[in-house]
Amino acid sequence: MLTKSMMRTRFYGGAVGILILSGCAFRSPVIKAPANGLFGTSEAPFVQHQRVEVPAESKGLSHFMKGNLLLGEGRFDEALAEFESAADVNPEDAFLRFRLATLYVRKGDLKRGLVEAEAARRMDPTSLENRLLLAGLYSSLGENQKGIAEYHEVLKLDPKNQEALLYLGALYLQNDDTSRATEMLDNLLKLDSDSVLGHYYLGRVRAKSKLYLAAEQSYRRALELNPKSEAVLMDLALVYELQGKTEEAIQTYQKLLGLNAQNVWARKRLGELYVGQNKLDDALAQFENLKSNEADPRETRIKIGLIFYEKGDFERAATEFNLVLAGDPENDRARYYLGATYVELKADEKALAEFSRITEKSDLYLDSRLQMAYLYERTEQLQKAIDSVQSVLRKKSDRKEVYAFLSSLYRKAKDFPKAIEAMERVIVLDPKSDQAYFQLGALHDEAKNKEQSVANMKRAIELNPKNAAALNYLGYTWAEMGVRLDEAEQLIQRALQIEPNDGFYIDSLGWVYFQKGDYTSAVEQLERAVAITVDDPTIIEHLGDAYVKVEKFDRALVSYREAIEKSKENDQVKRIREKIERLEKKI
Repeated sequence: MLTKSMMRTRFYGGAVGILILSGCAFRSPVIKAPANGLFGTSEAPFVQHQRVEVPAESKGLSHFMKGNLLLGEGRFDEALAEFESAADVNPEDAFLRFRLATLYVRKGDLKRGLVEAEAARRMDPTSLENRLLLAGLYSSLGENQKGIAEYHEVLKLDPKNQEALLYLGALYLQNDDTSRATEMLDNLLKLDSDSVLGHYYLGRVRAKSKLYLAAEQSYRRALELNPKSEAVLMDLALVYELQGKTEEAIQTYQKLLGLNAQNVWARKRLGELYVGQNKLDDALAQFENLKSNEADPRETRIKIGLIFYEKGDFERAATEFNLVLAGDPENDRARYYLGATYVELKADEKALAEFSRITEKSDLYLDSRLQMAYLYERTEQLQKAIDSVQSVLRKKSDRKEVYAFLSSLYRKAKDFPKAIEAMERVIVLDPKSDQAYFQLGALHDEAKNKEQSVANMKRAIELNPKNAAALNYLGYTWAEMGVRLDEAEQLIQRALQIEPNDGFYIDSLGWVYFQKGDYTSAVEQLERAVAITVDDPTIIEHLGDAYVKVEKFDRALVSYREAIEKSKENDQVKRIREKIERLEKKI
């Protein structure tokens, strides 16, 4: 067996554990070649002599020393083969197994490294270097609990081992056990109050626990010790963002970019913060910089296009999205944004073409079909709009807002039974929605189902006693019917307490007074309503009716004629003309 005294150079295993967890490749120390003549330079002395069997231990030493020599010359694969041969000769040598484990790690073969490190632990459970390496391998391979157990074994051997404390803190953080993570990192900082990584990871634990001010403190201490740490600056900036400290975050990202102008993540975050502040030119400058320096600028072009979109420069936005699609025709996000841009440019046919090219496999398929429905609705192609919405519901039948949209399309098409059916589906999906009951009540009213309309308005009010629209609607419905006028007045007064300057609610109150025969109060309220709403023909007609009751006939005629000018409903125009004829005969 190879003795420790025979080993000219040992690897420091703890460093391997650190490098595994930090994502860095293992770099072995340079090993000097042995002195000349160690192996001899000629076989001449053995000529004509009988062959002598070389002891196994000597063979192992020979392979070991050759491996060291080859490593020193940078011939890694040949060196690894020699160490493997040495281990074959001396299979129970713990240090050789540890050495092989470190070499497999360096090669990137973590699983074989793990096998050798486990074997070394079995042979020598007291080796700190091997225990640290093994813990790092477990955590790198996703076996965190085994890694934690190994680090605790290290602490049994060496209670002040800072590496074990640090990585226990990191692993507990990864497992969301912030209490144990804090315990480990506090112990580390008691041993070394200047540990940059200790303060950094404690900051991450505190941030995870939403102790943002404490996290700031830890990050700032880490920066005092290492002002140029990009990782610490990045995490500090993110903590500022989480607290809404936008200016502090911007300053931190700027400092980070001053240290490393090629930090893509920092520049992206800075650009996005400028977008949030509506500093679109500053954001554009950041993304233009990214576009110039990135090997693949497609994502940045999309962001630039979105900035132009927000600025209202739709032509330049369309250019950016088209450039992305020229190089990547399957980029559904760029195509969706291009379609939305064409909508703003009123290029409806182009928008429909882009949306229609988004396939069912895309996450944006349903949204693209809804956009098509909106476009069809805008151009009064209601059946195509309905078909588009139904294609969405066939794929996703639990979207209440889509059923609400479908209901509005059927309502616009005057197909009230289907509009009601769609709104009832909304209520099935959201039975506590007072707004859905309000809309259902309004649909029943348009379908001349007064009883159902009243029932649904009452349910809306039960669910939300402060639903001003439902309070007003039910009150106005009773006023129109000439029934329960005192209750109607109370409902409308409750609505006006919530929205005191709503002209339609004031009109409802005036109409209740009209129905009660209090025409003076009716005129007072209806004049207020007309002043607020200005051009609603029904409210103006109501005022004309009230003027007739107080015998202000000239004002009544003016109101009626104004209502005719503003009305778009033939039935209303006909009704008002008849009122004018009767009034003119009367005066």
